[in-house]
Amino acid sequence: MPNVDRIYTACLIIIGDEILSGRTQDANLAYLAKWLGVQGIRLSEARVVKDDMAAIAEAVNALRIAHDYVFTTGGIGPTHDDITVDAIAAALGVDVVMHPDAERILREHYGERITDTRLRMARVPAGSTLIANPRTGAPGIRIGNIFIMAGVPAITRSMLDTLEGALPGGLPMLSRTIGAWTMESRVADLLARVEKAHDGAQIGSYPFWREGRTGANFVIRSVDPAVLASCASALTVALEAEGIDATDGEI
Repeated sequence: MPNVDRIYTACLIIIGDEILSGRTQDANLAYLAKWLGVQGIRLSEARVVKDDMAAIAEAVNALRIAHDYVFTTGGIGPTHDDITVDAIAAALGVDVVMHPDAERILREHYGERITDTRLRMARVPAGSTLIANPRTGAPGIRIGNIFIMAGVPAITRSMLDTLEGALPGGLPMLSRTIGAWTMESRVADLLARVEKAHDGAQIGSYPFWREGRTGANFVIRSVDPAVLASCASALTVALEAEGIDATDGEI
C-alpha cells in the first residue's frame, strides 16, 4: 500500500566520461523518472559524474542522505575503468568482496567462457544484496538505499522490472496534458492563476514550434485524480475564454 502521508524522493547519478564527452547520450534518466513515478517516488535530482573515484564517492555520500533512494547507472562492467563498485565501497567505508551468488550466476551464464575479467562483475561492496538481471545475467547491486545499475539502457530496464512494486513509495504521480496553439508568454498569468486555485496540482508549460506556428503543451501533475481532472477542466475553460482552442492531449 502506498504511504499517503509523505513524499518519497530519489536521485540518479549517471556515471561515465563518455556521457560528459558527448560520445554517448544518456537514455536512462527519462525512463527511470517515469518508472519511479509509477512507484510513488519522485525523481528530484540527477547528476552526471566522471569516472573518478573521489567524484563518485562525493556524489553518493551527499545524495544518499538527501534522498530516500539513490540510483547509479554505469561503471559496473568488466573493464579496468569500471570503478563504480570500488568508489561506492570507499564512500561507505566497506570492503569490496566477491558475492557468492553473483559469482555463481556469472559462472552459469558464461560456462567455459568465464574469465577473471568477467568475474569482476561479481564484486560488490560488502553487505550488498543483488538486483536480478534477466537480460544478461550480470546482476545489479543494492546496498542500503543505493541501487547500482548498468549503464546500458536495455539492461537497466531489465533490472528495474525486477524491482517493480518492491520499493516503499507514496501515491503515484498522475499527469494530463492540454495542448494549444499559443505562445506561452500570452498565457503565463492564466497558468499561474489556475495552478494557484488547485492546491496539489502543478502545471508545466512546454513550448514547441511546428509548421510555422507556435504552440505549447501544458502538463498538469497531481497525485489526486480529482484535483487533476478539476485543474484540467479549469485550464481548458480559461484558455477557451481567451479565444484559444484547447486540445485534451499533446499536440
